[in-house]
Amino acid sequence: MKKNVILYKKIPQEQQARLAESFNLMTFDGITSDNRAEFIAALAQADGLIGASVPIKQDLLQFAPKLKAISTISVGYDQFDVDDLTLRGIRLMHTPTVLTDATADTIFTLILATARRAVELSMLVRAGEWQRSIGDEYYGTDVHHKTIGILGMGRIGSAVAKRAHCGFDMKVLYMSNKPNIQVEQQYQAQRCSLDELLQRADFVCITLPLLPSTERLISAEKLALMKPSAILINGARGKIVDQQALVAALQNGTIKAAGLDVFEVEPLPSNSPLIVLPNVVLLPHIGSATIETRYNMVRCAVDNIIVALAEQPPNENWVNPQVG
Repeated sequence: MKKNVILYKKIPQEQQARLAESFNLMTFDGITSDNRAEFIAALAQADGLIGASVPIKQDLLQFAPKLKAISTISVGYDQFDVDDLTLRGIRLMHTPTVLTDATADTIFTLILATARRAVELSMLVRAGEWQRSIGDEYYGTDVHHKTIGILGMGRIGSAVAKRAHCGFDMKVLYMSNKPNIQVEQQYQAQRCSLDELLQRADFVCITLPLLPSTERLISAEKLALMKPSAILINGARGKIVDQQALVAALQNGTIKAAGLDVFEVEPLPSNSPLIVLPNVVLLPHIGSATIETRYNMVRCAVDNIIVALAEQPPNENWVNPQVG
């Protein structure tokens, strides 16, 4: 007998067909105030969920007594209370490997665009203000041979380290709970404390997950440790940085610039002071947003829910393998 699965995000038709072949499938194109009641009603019979960008926590799980597995089409899983899922015996799956390179590319896009003031100068050209060779008031800063500090040295951090060392001859510093011997050997990376990294790095790149221990890790006090010439890059989660403190640091010259793909509130409100700052490059959370990567994430997530509901042994995509 087929199990019941709810798909709560629009995905490519051929991947939806795989789900429909394996399960009794109910679909929602996102969860809104208009269909939330219908979604809650469907949860009563759901064995599995697959989707993204919707918090699935106790307020919804109380209506899902049969639920055995959730597959999120993302690497991040801060939309879920993992401890609660584990207590309920619900398997949580994510897609950690397929978006590594695309996200690392996005982080390096922010490094280069911010260092060379690409967006600011593009707007100058579009406004018809390029009337002569630019002067030093518009000069950028070199990326090659500089020091990059990477917060977190998992898959994405390692991919950023590879690009920095092999592509730009950068010195690599990193902060991590445990050593990453591979990046130390391959890219001559040096593990150090957060404070030392902030004091030494020309580019500080955040690749950490959002956890209670990392929320607002980059505070006003930590920003004050950075060089006035340093650039902060966040391609992880917005709440890792105290955004109000970052705005102040950018306004008063505590740091030179920032490149941000993530924010405390998303979408970024139109009245955010970040929008009017010329020394910030802002992207709309596009870390994995390429045609190829987003498709591969969906395919991986479909594989995950099939595996999870077949009660197969844990694999690398399981967030809480202790559920078994």
